[in-house]
Amino acid sequence: MHALKLGVALVLAAVGASASATDITVSAAASLTNAFKEIGAAYEKEHAGDKVQFNFAASDPLVQQIAKGAPVDVFASADQDAMDKADSLKLLAAGSRKNFASNSLVLITPLAGTLPIKGIADLQQAAVTRVTMGNPASVPVGRYTKHALEQAKLWAAVEPKAIFGTSVRQSLDYVARGEVDAGFVYATDAAVMKDKVKVIATVPTETPVSYPIAVIAAGPQAAAGRQFADYVRSSTGQAILAKYGFGRP
Repeated sequence: MHALKLGVALVLAAVGASASATDITVSAAASLTNAFKEIGAAYEKEHAGDKVQFNFAASDPLVQQIAKGAPVDVFASADQDAMDKADSLKLLAAGSRKNFASNSLVLITPLAGTLPIKGIADLQQAAVTRVTMGNPASVPVGRYTKHALEQAKLWAAVEPKAIFGTSVRQSLDYVARGEVDAGFVYATDAAVMKDKVKVIATVPTETPVSYPIAVIAAGPQAAAGRQFADYVRSSTGQAILAKYGFGRP
């Protein structure tokens, strides 16, 4: 009888654990891929049974997906503009929007590149024919790049050479494979492929490169989503972000 009671108790415990397990869906900017995967793994270790599912892409398309009803609990953007769009569409849970990281814009070239590129002004050279950046219409790094080039009065010269990427990671891949002469990515992305690309210069941006995170109001696991967003901003989350080169918010 004692063994039977113990068996029933174990079954009930297993059912209870299964019932309390939560799948959290996080849509995040492509530049967060490596850091967020590690944060997700750390979160799962501290929250037994919970699973964090990630969807990485450019920030603007992620907003569009959420607006169309994608079951997302947390959104992390690479700029304030994309989060502003989500806010204007009333997608965010009240009071949940917080900044959690910062980054910097850099100009990179293929590691084996031979063109004399030492700064953004050198992109005007006739020998430079292909420069990759995120599409300013939908990719935050593209917006930062366009504004920086406009500020330096170089946009008119560089735009005809632009090869627009659908995300910062696509632009990074173009440079790493030597398919373009130069490109604009975040410092953290360049660090991921330092064996294939070299950083030529840090590019000043009028608007700081800051990352906000928010809970989606209609998310199926809003409470757990808020817990994950808080974890990203916790000392553990911040330490992991710092490991990948992100600055504090």
